[in-house]
Amino acid sequence: MKTSSRGLLAAALLALTLAGCAYQPAITQRPPADPDQLLAGAEQQAPEQAARSRLEAADILARQGRRPQALEVAKAIDDSRLPAEARVRWALLLSDLGETQGDPWAVIQAAQLLDEVRFSRADANLLRERQGRALAQVDEPQAAARVLMRLQAETGRLDLNDPIWEPLSRLAPGAIEELREGAAEPTLAWLALADLVRSESGDIQRLFTRLDDWRSRYPEHPAARRLPSDILALRELRGREVRHIAVFLPESGPLAGVADAIEEGIRAHHLNSVNTGSSGARLTFLDSSRGSLDGLYEEARNRGAQVVLGPLDKEAVSALEGRDRVPMPTLALNYGQAQRNGAEGLFQYGLSAEDEARQVAARGRQDGHRTASLLVPDNAWGRRVGEAFAAAWRERDGEIANAVRYNPGMPATESTRRALGSTRPDMLFLLALPDYARQVPPTIDYYAYEDDLPVYATSHLYEGRPQPRLDQDLDGVMFLDIPWQIPDAAVGGEEALPFLDSYRQLREESDPAMFRLMAMGVDAYELARRLPQFQAIPGSELFGATGTLSASDDGRIRRALPWARFQDGVPQPAIDLRRFTDGRAL
Repeated sequence: MKTSSRGLLAAALLALTLAGCAYQPAITQRPPADPDQLLAGAEQQAPEQAARSRLEAADILARQGRRPQALEVAKAIDDSRLPAEARVRWALLLSDLGETQGDPWAVIQAAQLLDEVRFSRADANLLRERQGRALAQVDEPQAAARVLMRLQAETGRLDLNDPIWEPLSRLAPGAIEELREGAAEPTLAWLALADLVRSESGDIQRLFTRLDDWRSRYPEHPAARRLPSDILALRELRGREVRHIAVFLPESGPLAGVADAIEEGIRAHHLNSVNTGSSGARLTFLDSSRGSLDGLYEEARNRGAQVVLGPLDKEAVSALEGRDRVPMPTLALNYGQAQRNGAEGLFQYGLSAEDEARQVAARGRQDGHRTASLLVPDNAWGRRVGEAFAAAWRERDGEIANAVRYNPGMPATESTRRALGSTRPDMLFLLALPDYARQVPPTIDYYAYEDDLPVYATSHLYEGRPQPRLDQDLDGVMFLDIPWQIPDAAVGGEEALPFLDSYRQLREESDPAMFRLMAMGVDAYELARRLPQFQAIPGSELFGATGTLSASDDGRIRRALPWARFQDGVPQPAIDLRRFTDGRAL
């Protein structure tokens, strides 16, 4: 077994176990062993004795307040060399150190012993609670919720409600459906609560009416006896519901076509929401291509609007984010050019390619790649997105092998060859539209790499509808996209998509080239209705048509997107390469 991360009292525990009562006073009066001497001695000892010495050293270091060093010592112990009782102590020590020192993978590693060694009930419950919290920290909300709900079912603890709700509220619908399979009633009640809050949090009055119904169905459930604090916080928003939205979109000019698609999404989703029983919000559309921003705000206020959607123009958003505050709570439909948004009350949301590039960098490093090459178009868009990827990659200690800017009007052969370079990268970051992207994998194959070179791309290489004959050249390419474009890969099928009625209507009626923008309109409407929630409850999320949406501390909306991999020319779910064996990427 590989060495993991463990360390505690071994020789001392053994001495205490074997010694008789007559010797205990002498032992308690003896000064503790020197941890540095124990560690030095372990280098010369047989593996079993060395593991015990390191365990004792880690325990002493922890009690001395040298917890970072204790954690590193504990993580270096081969726990398979310890006897069963010492392994239990190792797991409890390591999980405690991992939790307090901000190393959730150490906690997850320690919790593996739950399946290997017998714990007392109290110790097993403690370790499972730490495991659940750690899984939530490493973005495994389904596993975290499963562990914590099981623990609550066995113990009835009400104080687990918030730790359960945090990962549960982040689950995609497909993951909720997976948890339903074979679940007992307490879990089914939690999942029904998650569905309810997700579907109704834009209409606070209706939400709490339906919450009363839920509590009547499950009166003895822990969450019925004590609602999670995030749900209770929503109650404070009663009376602040958004009932009237002013939408600033241009009716003429270069952005008019984009605006039309966004408006179609807003209108369709608004009508579907009203038709399904929501109170909805009144919409007032104002032409942002005429007049000043201040004039638009004045007209919006005069018409009784509470929230503004827009503007769409990047320069207008940049002008707003330079103010101290905006006249009304505002969700801009683009991102400004400043490093940070400085205007109070201003949120910013859009389909940012730079944001996608940063997520590609995070995924590539998560999958264990260290050296990347870039292949981006030689234009302002390509430079911005390439720089976003490179910055995020370097922040994660990644290295750039080659950065190639290509002419989109030329074949991909030469640019791809240059991106590969003389020193092989671990992965290739690709920013390209479909026609160009389809040329890249065959070119890589042509240059006869011994092994496949992983290719990671943004959403721009996928047209949004399955075309197996055209896209089979993209087989193996990993890319991220909005849930509405890749329902099978994102959530396990259309039925699990958010805002399903709106999806079906817009998918049937839309130009595929504009479908992402229509999805953006749907989410913009939902975000606008939830602006009081996002302002009052940090960490609020919306599982939307364009991704899982949350607000950064400066009001910029972040999108977390699902991943897919082309297989036989069709997007399929992409497997996460992380493993819990040591908590690191393979």
